[in-house]
Amino acid sequence: MIGKARLFRHGLIVGLLLGALVLPGVLAVAAGTGGAPDFSGRWGRNAFNFEPLPGQPVPVDNLKRTPTGQQDNNALVGDHKNPILKPQAAEIVRQKGEISLSGNAFPDPSNQCYPYQPPFALSMQLGVEILQGKDQITFLYNQDDQVRRVRLNSTHPAKVTPTWMGDSVGHYEGDTLVIDTVGMKVGPHSMVDRYGTPHSEAFHMIERYRLIDGAAAKQAAEAHIKKDGAAGLGGNITVDPEYNGKGIEVQFTIDDPGTYTQPWSAKVTYRRLSGNWAEQICAENPREYYDDKTTAVPTANRPDF
Repeated sequence: MIGKARLFRHGLIVGLLLGALVLPGVLAVAAGTGGAPDFSGRWGRNAFNFEPLPGQPVPVDNLKRTPTGQQDNNALVGDHKNPILKPQAAEIVRQKGEISLSGNAFPDPSNQCYPYQPPFALSMQLGVEILQGKDQITFLYNQDDQVRRVRLNSTHPAKVTPTWMGDSVGHYEGDTLVIDTVGMKVGPHSMVDRYGTPHSEAFHMIERYRLIDGAAAKQAAEAHIKKDGAAGLGGNITVDPEYNGKGIEVQFTIDDPGTYTQPWSAKVTYRRLSGNWAEQICAENPREYYDDKTTAVPTANRPDF
């Protein structure tokens, strides 16, 4: 009996130890998305803007280039002659390009502390943390503490009230997370990219997130950096150069007949980040160090009360 008791205890201890090793993975699946692909964690990129998709209409790109052929991050002059733009939208892009060429930055969500609407966030944000839950996916962006929430396995309301982030619902199709967004509010600084390209309340976007091979993600990211120039390498966001695992490819399509002549598509590629990202708070950082000046803040000649 003593031998059997010892054997039982020994087997129980071994079983508990093995369970401790296996259980976290089991819990991760059980508490996650029921076998859906795992997008959780921190991801990033070291270049702004969208990556074009072969065979698709190209998104608005920068006419201003550096001597090496890369886009000039100090002069955001969108191609207002891009055939996807309707005349009114093209004129808005042209006007914003003129402001940029004058040496001034035109107002955008980043420098005005406004919400980063999709897909502006895909164009501008270099770092994102994805939290996967049973009923919701949350995107946490490093710049200006921006947050986006997507309901899973839900539908849009019969009547959508426009909001800054729109109404986003998602579901899984095999290895792909599909997000459908409508109801985006139009405001003074609402835009889809860094060139000021507008959108209307007819805006409709479909995003498709999927994991891709690490080598393919690295190749796509490096090709994009070569075209659009490196960004975020000063310590705010750094892609892990030692990570060989999978990356994330986000393909999206925008259909907005109020702004565009046709639907258009593009993508962004994320890889794993290394280290911590630096906190960036818009309202508490009026100093424009890159231009050696301080942003004007509201002042009053007399108290309001």
